[in-house]
Amino acid sequence: MTDKKFTREELKKFNGENGNPAYVAIDGIVYDMTDVEPWKGGKHHGNVAGNDLSEAIMKSPHKHSVIAKLNEVGKLV
Repeated sequence: MTDKKFTREELKKFNGENGNPAYVAIDGIVYDMTDVEPWKGGKHHGNVAGNDLSEAIMKSPHKHSVIAKLNEVGKLV
């Protein structure tokens, strides 16, 4: 993981639209969803990249089990 730190405002820029990468924060860690097929275009089941999805992941059927497969790109501060 990099030492990059993201504020909530900075994270919003990484929404997966207009050529921007798709990043999401979960439990304070920022993950790159850009090349995750279900996140194509920065959206997945009503969730939008560029946001803190810590609460949303707990409502998903897979919960935290998918996190191990994701690339960490920084921390949410």
